[in-house]
Amino acid sequence: MNINSMTVTNPTVFLKKSLLTLLLLTAAALTLPTAALAQMAEGEVRRIDAANNKVTIRHGEIKNLDMPPMSMVIVAKPASILKGVQVGDKIRFTAIEENSQYVVTKIEKVAP
Repeated sequence: MNINSMTVTNPTVFLKKSLLTLLLLTAAALTLPTAALAQMAEGEVRRIDAANNKVTIRHGEIKNLDMPPMSMVIVAKPASILKGVQVGDKIRFTAIEENSQYVVTKIEKVAP
């Protein structure tokens, strides 16, 4: 294939390469990390255990985890997302299931 003139010199090879590219892109999209698909949930920080990178959140429904509203202790990854968050803060957060445990991957404060 000559890129300057966009002439396909061997249509069979071009078709095979195009199909392979499409398959690889489709496979990559299907294996996106759960975090990329996770929706933000809302909650309130009830407790912070910085020594163990854990936060207790009273939250509403977490749709991507099919989890009803409740309070629970969740691991924070990375631990740095706990900086600037205090008990009583209203937050939006992203949570995923990783290695059979729930993990918060992003926290944003909500303006009062």
